[in-house]
Amino acid sequence: MPAGAAGKVSSWVHGEEFVDEASLYPDEGLLARARERGNELGVDPVLPGAGALMRLLAASVQARAAVEIGTGSGVGSLYLLSGMAPGGVLTTIDPEVENQRAARESFAEARIRPSRVRTIAGQPREVIGRLTDHAYDLVSFPAHAPHALDLLTHARRLLRDGGVLVVPHALYRDRVADPAARDPHTQSVRALLRAITESEDLVAALTGSGDGVLAAVLRR
Repeated sequence: MPAGAAGKVSSWVHGEEFVDEASLYPDEGLLARARERGNELGVDPVLPGAGALMRLLAASVQARAAVEIGTGSGVGSLYLLSGMAPGGVLTTIDPEVENQRAARESFAEARIRPSRVRTIAGQPREVIGRLTDHAYDLVSFPAHAPHALDLLTHARRLLRDGGVLVVPHALYRDRVADPAARDPHTQSVRALLRAITESEDLVAALTGSGDGVLAAVLRR
């Protein structure tokens, strides 16, 4: 193991545990159960460090309207909702009905008012194309989502000036930084990150929280 590697691992673990998940909702086991449902469904729930950052970003823009692509079992949704302004509405899109059923169970357990979450089952590219331009404070989708570059184009259209783009799983299982990883999924994630950092209207940063989170602010 290289010198300092153990310390880096310990620092990552410390960062992941820095925000206590049990403190975010009255039901202390809520996020753990939602994450377990996601694992059973074969989706990739965001890790605690990534979720905490998503919550912070939603709070930083006092998000009243947000779009999430990839509902999964609702883990990321719960983090976003906990950071959004009171009464803020999250539109969350997933092609799998089973995922959204699991997410709605999580929302009910969290006592989220139904008016605060709009769940839409459908192909993300088709659904997002029907949403209103410049009407959202935050847009989130996973880096490894199918057609990610198309989703980026839509996200820039949907965001208001000063809105935030949030891309979890941006390090894609530690493969993005590995030059030997040349599989199509990893290459697709790299292409997305490159497109974001090269965009003149996006101010971006990449963090190692969770499986990596790329955040960017839109400046028109």
